[in-house]
Amino acid sequence: MAMLRQVYNLMFKRTSTFALSIVLGTIFFEMVFDQAGDAVFEHINWGKLWKCIKHNYENNEEE
Repeated sequence: MAMLRQVYNLMFKRTSTFALSIVLGTIFFEMVFDQAGDAVFEHINWGKLWKCIKHNYENNEEE
């Protein structure tokens, strides 16, 4: 209970800190969601991505 009161006093008591916590939480959530989506996409499509097949299409300097 004391911890909830401390969180309330630090973040939610004033409108400015409440708005700042919403903005920072949104930015953090967007970054995590974007990285998780990219990881799932790469896992599903592994072997079909450019970074996996790039060596098949690059011209070798020796040839």
